[in-house]
Amino acid sequence: MADWTEKYRPSTLAEVRGNNKARDALAEWGKTWDDHREAVVLHGAPGVGKTSAAHALANDMGWETVELNASDQRTADVIERFAGRAAMNTTLAGASAGDADGRREGRQLVVMDEADNIHGNYDRGGAGAITRLVKKANQPIVLIANEYYDMSNGLRNATQDIEFRDVSARSIVPVLRDILRKEGIEFDSDALDRLAETNSGDLRSAVKDLQAAADGKERLTVEDVVTGTRDRAIGLFAFIDAVLKEESAEEALQSAYAVDETPDDQVQWIEDKVSLVYDDDELARAYEFLANADVWLGRVRATQDYSYWRYATDNVAAGVAAARDRTRGGWTQYGGAPYRSTRDSTRDEIVRKIAESGGFSMGTARRDVLPFLATMTHHCKPRDLTVAMAAWYDLDEAAVSYVTGSGETTNKVQSIVEDAREMRETEMEAHTGGAFEGAAPDADGGDGADTDGDANGDDAANRDDADDDVLDGNADADDRAEDAEDDDGQSGLDDFF
Repeated sequence: MADWTEKYRPSTLAEVRGNNKARDALAEWGKTWDDHREAVVLHGAPGVGKTSAAHALANDMGWETVELNASDQRTADVIERFAGRAAMNTTLAGASAGDADGRREGRQLVVMDEADNIHGNYDRGGAGAITRLVKKANQPIVLIANEYYDMSNGLRNATQDIEFRDVSARSIVPVLRDILRKEGIEFDSDALDRLAETNSGDLRSAVKDLQAAADGKERLTVEDVVTGTRDRAIGLFAFIDAVLKEESAEEALQSAYAVDETPDDQVQWIEDKVSLVYDDDELARAYEFLANADVWLGRVRATQDYSYWRYATDNVAAGVAAARDRTRGGWTQYGGAPYRSTRDSTRDEIVRKIAESGGFSMGTARRDVLPFLATMTHHCKPRDLTVAMAAWYDLDEAAVSYVTGSGETTNKVQSIVEDAREMRETEMEAHTGGAFEGAAPDADGGDGADTDGDANGDDAANRDDADDDVLDGNADADDRAEDAEDDDGQSGLDDFF
């Protein structure tokens, strides 16, 4: 079943309901962008139509859309490379003239969701990068925020702002009525009134509740609304329990449609919590489905075709639930939101190290490598492999705890980190080739004996540079091959990969 919030997302600003003043202000901002060239912040409570309005504006103006959302890593480097490249592009439409209503074919609208919540990344320059970006952009930028005053003063001063208010029940009812008519489902008017009042101005939640209540029905009644709407008090954690512990694949999929979280957020939550519940074999299968879900989310971001969301939902809900060998009861302490926790900054740091060591992208490191490291070393077993992994990537207690799912303060994790440090030290000593043995400062203050007769210690300095290359992981292929030959297989890291 397709997600109705995406299936019936407004395609033009004229279809945006409940915020006419904000809608008209956004349309005017778009039409006059060439005159003011300022970014705009759309702010207001979740579910009131901010992101939908931004995409509807792009459709109205004939602009392409580039989106950087909360599920992406939004560091200064990523923002400048990804959003910045689009925002600074002057070749798309720089010389063409717009028509009478301000349309300019070929422009790109850069949309950045949760602009008030850029933190938790290992590089904390994201907010500053956005401020610099909006000040010099050659393309229109829309920032989406729930809490306007959580944004920095510099960013607020550099942008226009448009407030989206809660959608009134009077505006929600026609939307629900139109959806049911298109679905061919009859309804009692009282049922729609009840849904609109229950959702307290949140149009997106009202549509989700409508879908949950109308599922499999030919006519929607008040009784269906009372018994069929989502239990929003326990929505998110009930969904996590449904996927990881309790329900069948089909039931878990229905829970995914019922919970008020986007597929992006669902993937983040399940990926963050699955290791707290699943055993090794289950975890390996679950990560396969999570990787598939991530691929579909990437396709959504690349094409802006939100119909692909359904396939991400299939994988993160039904797939991960199907990966489970048995149901589980009891209570699990899941903790806080993954992208607002220190665990997320730890994950970003691990992913960065994996990417730098392997020479591939952050996305590949996060989607393909990290899940399998977690499976291979689940609960620090086998121990030797876990030590080698920690040594190879120079992981601390928090990082080892994250990858293996073991407690950060346990003796097991701490002893593994200590052994990994000893292994790294042994590796470093092996790579120096005795360069420092018997070395003493020379007359010119060099770090080692001079061998070329110029009394300036250049040879020792050169050896130091070579050692630094090895330690930093930046030696070229020939250096690495020579190092491997010199080791004679005695290093504990040789067998890791």
